[in-house]
Amino acid sequence: MARRPDPNQSLLFGDGSDDPASPSSTTATASSTTPAMFDQTLHAVARGLSQRVRLGTSSWSFPGWRGIIWEGATTTAALAKDGLRVYAQHPLLRTVGVDKTYYRPAPAEEFARLRAQVTDDFRFLVKAHESLMRRETAATSERGPAHFLDAAFAQDQVIEPITEGLGVSAGPILFQFSPMGLRTAAHAEAFIRKLGAFLGALPQGPLYTIEVRDRVLLRPSWPAMLHDHGATHCFSVHPAMPTPAIQGRTVDPATQRAIVSRWMLHSGLAYATAVDRYHPFDKIVDPDPASREQFAQLCALAIAQGKDAWVIINNKAEGCAPRSVERLARAIADAADGADGAVSAQPPIEDHRPHQDHHP
Repeated sequence: MARRPDPNQSLLFGDGSDDPASPSSTTATASSTTPAMFDQTLHAVARGLSQRVRLGTSSWSFPGWRGIIWEGATTTAALAKDGLRVYAQHPLLRTVGVDKTYYRPAPAEEFARLRAQVTDDFRFLVKAHESLMRRETAATSERGPAHFLDAAFAQDQVIEPITEGLGVSAGPILFQFSPMGLRTAAHAEAFIRKLGAFLGALPQGPLYTIEVRDRVLLRPSWPAMLHDHGATHCFSVHPAMPTPAIQGRTVDPATQRAIVSRWMLHSGLAYATAVDRYHPFDKIVDPDPASREQFAQLCALAIAQGKDAWVIINNKAEGCAPRSVERLARAIADAADGADGAVSAQPPIEDHRPHQDHHP
């Protein structure tokens, strides 16, 4: 049975008690968060973008997006409660990454409240709980029990609440594996077999996407295993991994059920450093045109093949995720006009830098 709410535990996304979009609200009240005045050129870009392509950001509770997504001063808590309603009115934002569920599962009722804040066309990419991707060690036991590749736990605590609460608004379910210290081919192959058994035990239907931070997994058995179980590789930009183009040499994006991507962390930066450098996340600080072009090529390929494409962007990628979305949308339009369906190879992003164990 899917996880039910714990009355003694605070909700991940606010209680929704005075949220006019909440199914639990009995009185419609004016929201304290109002939409920004979106530039008309954004509407034009959105109209020209294929409906197959869904662009969004990693979470939405950032007061620094004032004048970009919302107007007026606001707080993180207020945005957690009803900022999604305003976020979803942005012409280019048709998906969002739900990150808080990485740290604590949410019941179906919380997902239903999120769904009530968006249109029928909107979709969510939801992170699975970290315990599914974390081996139990002395160093991690304080974060709660591990359920490493436990299909029963995944179905009960993650998949059923998502599919029940979000319904047709459910998009990819993301399993993000932080660096596991896999150094040899034997270690990689053992993990690939275990992950295959896990995926094979999950309910069919949802789109499962796998993001890894051990580059040794980029080997022929990796895409073969994912294909056998209808799962997809998440093309990512993160200092622990080579570029999406390099990933595409092992995982042919043309063979994927859908193309799911996450643009997470700028090359050479640790997570905490990026937070300090980019806060309050209101402008592009470090443009990354090479990554933008590769994601645009992936989306153009999806458009050409008639499959869905997802790109979730973190503030730590360039400094301001909504502004990165705007630039990427324009790049996708350019790539779709002249693309031949291939993702051009680029040099790796700082391939020799130390791996960063972070969870953006």
